[in-house]
Amino acid sequence: MRVDILTLFPDAVEAMMGASILGRARERGHLAIHCHQIRDYTANRQKQVDDYPYGGGLGMILQADPLYRCLQHVWKVAGRGHTILLSPQGALLRQDTARRFVTYPHLILVCGHYEGVDERFIEVCVQEEISIGDYVLTGGEIPAMALCDAVCRLVPGVLSDESSFTGESHWDGLLEYPQYTRPEFWQGRAAPPILLSGHHKNIQAWRRAQSEERTRLRRPDLWARYLEKRGQGG
Repeated sequence: MRVDILTLFPDAVEAMMGASILGRARERGHLAIHCHQIRDYTANRQKQVDDYPYGGGLGMILQADPLYRCLQHVWKVAGRGHTILLSPQGALLRQDTARRFVTYPHLILVCGHYEGVDERFIEVCVQEEISIGDYVLTGGEIPAMALCDAVCRLVPGVLSDESSFTGESHWDGLLEYPQYTRPEFWQGRAAPPILLSGHHKNIQAWRRAQSEERTRLRRPDLWARYLEKRGQGG
């Protein structure tokens, strides 16, 4: 899978995307992640990428032209991937979104900045807008890294075992069950005896029940969607 990230801070993004599991996956050839400095594609000596908004208002707007020139470079090198703008106005990133995005062989992530991006670039070049939550950040780099991590860890070969993510929170609409490790007793608290029983069928049933109860209590919105999918809504 290939991911191209258009950003004003490629070094910061690269530092994260080159570390840990994703870094090793890149070294093994499972992933190709490339960061592109938007300022390199300006037509002025000052490398200015923003300007005042038409109609007035606070802040600056990321210009369409340097973004378009940067995107054209990506197209020339790697073809026209599925282009996503990270924006607080986008659809909320969910696990099923990541599962859909991993089916694309090539993603292009555009990091928004300032007060926004010239709408004409969005209309001409962007297929989707994605948000990681109902809040505003100073730029799209953190959302881009979050999206990239969520998607790329699902690429075959990135994690050692598929069950590493199929049993996690949100995979099937539920939060993950509680986890425990050694020592058996800590601060007067014991690990649940069933986990030490060796009865795998009982352990799986306990974990499922814990996932359902945890989701019902902590995320009633997820619980409602889960019941709806199972035909138990209402």
